[in-house]
Amino acid sequence: MPPVALVHSRDTAVSQDNTTVAEAAGVEKSPPDTAFQDFDRAVNAAISHVTAGLSPAALAVTFFDWGVHLALSPGRRVELARQALAGAADNFAFAAQSAFGSPGDACEHALPQDERFRAPEWQAFPFNVYAHNFLSIERWWEAATTHVRGVSQRHDDMANFGARQILDTVSPSNFIVTNPEVLARTRAERGANLVRGFANWIEDLTRAQSGAPPRGTDGFKVGETVAVTPGKVVLRTRLAEIIQYAPATERVRPEPVVIVPAWIMKYYILDLSPTNSLVKFLTEQGFTVFMISWKNPGAEDREVGFEDYRTEGALAAINAATAITGSRKVHAVGYCLGGTLLAITAAAMARDGDERLASLSLFAAQVDFTEAGELMLFVDESQVAFLEDTMWERGYLEARQMAGAFQMLRSNDLIWSRSIHDYLMGEQSFAIDIMAWNADATRMPFRMHSQYLRSLFLNNDLAAGRFEAAGRPVALPDIRLPIFAVATERDHVAPWRSVFKIHLLTEAQVTFVLTNGGHNAGILSEPGHRHRQFRIAVHEHGEPYIDPDKWLSEHEPHEGSWWPAWSTWLAARSGAPVPPPPLGDAAAGFAPLDDAPGRYVYMK
Repeated sequence: MPPVALVHSRDTAVSQDNTTVAEAAGVEKSPPDTAFQDFDRAVNAAISHVTAGLSPAALAVTFFDWGVHLALSPGRRVELARQALAGAADNFAFAAQSAFGSPGDACEHALPQDERFRAPEWQAFPFNVYAHNFLSIERWWEAATTHVRGVSQRHDDMANFGARQILDTVSPSNFIVTNPEVLARTRAERGANLVRGFANWIEDLTRAQSGAPPRGTDGFKVGETVAVTPGKVVLRTRLAEIIQYAPATERVRPEPVVIVPAWIMKYYILDLSPTNSLVKFLTEQGFTVFMISWKNPGAEDREVGFEDYRTEGALAAINAATAITGSRKVHAVGYCLGGTLLAITAAAMARDGDERLASLSLFAAQVDFTEAGELMLFVDESQVAFLEDTMWERGYLEARQMAGAFQMLRSNDLIWSRSIHDYLMGEQSFAIDIMAWNADATRMPFRMHSQYLRSLFLNNDLAAGRFEAAGRPVALPDIRLPIFAVATERDHVAPWRSVFKIHLLTEAQVTFVLTNGGHNAGILSEPGHRHRQFRIAVHEHGEPYIDPDKWLSEHEPHEGSWWPAWSTWLAARSGAPVPPPPLGDAAAGFAPLDDAPGRYVYMK
């Protein structure tokens, strides 16, 4: 027997094939003491309430990695010292120039998306100096926390992200005495703005503690002003209600559209107000639409896994749609995490010879998670274990923890700008439908979210062909359906270059769309929406691969919404219009149960 190379981890010897010596000898490993495990989980869960779900160990390892490698890089430290001296000299020169009446551009080095210091008031002394100095410090920390030799890419990104978060809290725009816009308002109103701002803060705090919806969203009521497209719930499972929408045309395409939304959000992002409802748009184009409305899970659902969402959600909806319409095929649509689930479902159906899918449309959905953007900053082994302990206590991940992570990704827009507007300027935030929907948060079951983080984010099992459905691995190259993939330019959740990898992972014709906007606003892009544009191109299977940057340079944007282009794409892959099917089919086991939007959408 050849010698075995050993690596010692604590008191366990491990061979190169990850087999311990004890296992190789047939000795059964002793499981860890459950009582101690539960105690550890309880401690971590208590800590998570203080750290907003962030693992202290993950943060410590990140900054230790960065700090040690920076300490071992004397040349880099000399360069940073030179930059600090140059920045100090530049700040002094700018301050002197501004004091003597020749102010420069305080925002010369600001990022294009940074609007904090662009108002005319910030160009006056001494406020321009405050802004100039802050941006100088920001640039220095950007240099200090990026591309430090030897630091892992994730720790490099995390250190940079952490530095930005800390700096954003001390931006001069956040304080009354250093914000000229706030000072001008305070002088003009003799402090009335601060009184109103304090009242706004008290109201927001009270609403948050009582679980009431955020201030300004009371006018958006599910089933009254949003999620109002008429339809019926035709099936209810443990995890999902399947809604069939009423036809809006005299004749419809024979192939129904089945939509699988994410369960990290309520489904009605796709059926908001009548003016911007994707569901309403589809019915008006002559399609029969089925939608999954997911249950908001509770402690009783802690053991619900990814496979349950596939069988009791995606497959249940496809079964209902084919039975009620009599069509042999459906157009399947998945959004965000729902798109990932749908890709898994489509690969499993292809593996098993189930040919009921006519096409696959994926909106802001990833199937490869190696470049999952800033969301990956919150996912490593330490952070996942910490989240698992947090979820273990209740059986689910709380909605506020998920919302907090997304807010941190856009803290300037979602936290600090709003605080200045509402609390310092004393203004009211006028909510719109998408803001009301965003506040209607959902929870994640313990088992499913753990599988999601480990199998998809940490291990990238789906892209590698290791992710299992019905106990067997699925392979994305088995998908040979026409694919319509939509990505958005400013997506912090599913970066468009990550979504673009669908070209590499399937053996299908891919129509790829890149639209402006973010993860939600880019998808919610109804015809007539101002300032909308999109790029579109078809890549046939077998054609040479084009990398995303080259693709971007070769395709000019089209003005307007991408929805009509998608509708045309669906119609070209559908049969001739026929009379609409009934709403539900009791004989087939899909009797109408409730009017849309059903019951699950109201669950808090």
